[in-house]
Amino acid sequence: MRMEVITKRDDLVIRRLVLEPGEAMPWHTDSCVRFSVVVRGEQLRIEFRDTGAQVTVAVHPGMADWDEPDARVHRGVNAGATPYEEVVTFFLDAPGIDPQPEHP
Repeated sequence: MRMEVITKRDDLVIRRLVLEPGEAMPWHTDSCVRFSVVVRGEQLRIEFRDTGAQVTVAVHPGMADWDEPDARVHRGVNAGATPYEEVVTFFLDAPGIDPQPEHP
């Protein structure tokens, strides 16, 4: 997994994430509103730690959407055969908050 902060201000963070096939993000929650744009990829699976539920989403370059905060512990897994890359803008409620705090 590669993660790069593109820019950061008191009210937002823009970040690039790349997952190779089979790679997963750390378990985390989402603490703020965000806007995601898929740069490349085929399929992303969201896994929820407390229930074991999984949701698989077909993705494609240019796919974009808004997401609300989510207190459920989850992670994204690249379920496709090619790298998954996204650029996400996190709209921070307060300066310095972690937009996706990890839950090991």
